[in-house]
Amino acid sequence: MGKIVISENVTLDGVIQDPAGVEGFRLGGWIGRIGDRGREEAAKVALDEALGAEAFLLGRRSYEFLAARWPSRSGPLADRLNSLPKYVVSSTLEDPGWNNTTVLKGDVVEEVSKLKQELNGEIVLAASFQLLHTLMEHDLVDELRLMFYPVVLGAGERLFGETSDKRPMRLLATRTVAGDLAYLTYEPVRDA
Repeated sequence: MGKIVISENVTLDGVIQDPAGVEGFRLGGWIGRIGDRGREEAAKVALDEALGAEAFLLGRRSYEFLAARWPSRSGPLADRLNSLPKYVVSSTLEDPGWNNTTVLKGDVVEEVSKLKQELNGEIVLAASFQLLHTLMEHDLVDELRLMFYPVVLGAGERLFGETSDKRPMRLLATRTVAGDLAYLTYEPVRDA
């Protein structure tokens, strides 16, 4: 059985919107303020995660953003992302151009539930906050990996919006990355 792993970069106040500063959000670009060492070590974390993944799961907008950048890149992370099976949840995407991509159409909860049954290993969801909210709401998330950046924005799309009920979490691991970043791993507590 597959395991849905949410992987997100997040500010101290929970914002996940426009970390690279390319989406036009007035406070975007907050990920780039960590310096070269921080970027290198964060890239190592991303590579390790990609190497451990069975598949990549994305919403359409995030898919289009990543598909416009990664196929032309080279190096270990690009090679892994380009070869990894990718599943994109979309009712409008017809002909995905990024290799090894399958479009999941229809009911999101049903399609992702089937994907969890069909695959073994980690199915990593990144940069797709609408899909993240849907999967959290329907208890399909098995693990959260959050890289916290030392900045407070005060506005922007948050990691967690309103939910129908509380979502208790259990801390599995903590790690400091490049001295300033906190990398935290949680799992939902389902027996609470």
